[in-house]
Amino acid sequence: MELREVIPSVKEYVLRRIEEFRELGEKGRTRYDFSPFLDLKFEAGIFSELCFCLLTANFSAVVGLKIQAELGDEGFMELSYDRLTDILSKHGHRFAGQRARRIVEARQKFPIIQEALRREKNSKVLRDMLSRPDSTLKVNGFGYKEASHFLRNVGREDVAIIDRHVRRFLVERGMIEEVKTLTRKRYLEAEEALRKLGEELGLSHAELDLYIFYLKTKKVLK
Repeated sequence: MELREVIPSVKEYVLRRIEEFRELGEKGRTRYDFSPFLDLKFEAGIFSELCFCLLTANFSAVVGLKIQAELGDEGFMELSYDRLTDILSKHGHRFAGQRARRIVEARQKFPIIQEALRREKNSKVLRDMLSRPDSTLKVNGFGYKEASHFLRNVGREDVAIIDRHVRRFLVERGMIEEVKTLTRKRYLEAEEALRKLGEELGLSHAELDLYIFYLKTKKVLK
């Protein structure tokens, strides 16, 4: 099945997710509804979303959602490193200790991240600030992909999440070359290829990512 074929069948779910992202960015909270793909509904705030993006790097989005639903903002913000590690381990997270440590570290930077989200309107500048090693906003565990994921999930629709699903999609269609390491230059090339495709289809980066994810997994998640 090709991308153009799946759009009509899941458009309502993609648009619902985009509205949830926008609400999170504008109001600081949203209520997610993942039906009919998962029997899961929960409220989330911005710090919870940042932690979700830390959890799901090289790991299952479905399990990340279940952890996010269980912990909520309070759990991510307040539980000890040991308790977080136990909960992540219970869910089978293969990097439980590492991700628990990154969540605890992220708490210290969250106030200035919130301020940057309010102040900086250029999403690509924000992405650099969240991922660049010499930035005061750098989140340990965030590269371009993870920073883009977080920004998309708080309503920034003009950055692309170049994960394995998207890379495979682009390579299969000859839109980018297969590479072992996704450097910054290669990431931006892939993002530009997606931008052009989005223009053809009348879709933002945020929408396009959800459609490609569905094409590869048969789920509209985030």
